[in-house]
Amino acid sequence: MAQTYDWAAIAKNPKFIELHHRKQRFLFGWWAFSTVYYFLLPIGAAYATDLFKIKLLGNVNFGYLFALSQFFVSWGLAHYYAHVANKDFDRLTREVVSEFVK
Repeated sequence: MAQTYDWAAIAKNPKFIELHHRKQRFLFGWWAFSTVYYFLLPIGAAYATDLFKIKLLGNVNFGYLFALSQFFVSWGLAHYYAHVANKDFDRLTREVVSEFVK
């Protein structure tokens, strides 16, 4: 027989509320950063053409390096999220689950 849970009680649990708020703050902040960073490429290419044409390494200019940096920033953010999730979010999740699953 499947176990049923009181989802309303879980949603009102202070540890669950803390988990939800911490994840929401973390994710919104990094979403805002990554969105601005993403749109800097097309905006910069359109309006800061002189900057994006500066040659840095042979024929490689600032625009190419900035575009390439978006991959590394994405990977870095994913790695940082995994670190924070493993350290904080998973711990809080285990605390919430331990209260409701017996």
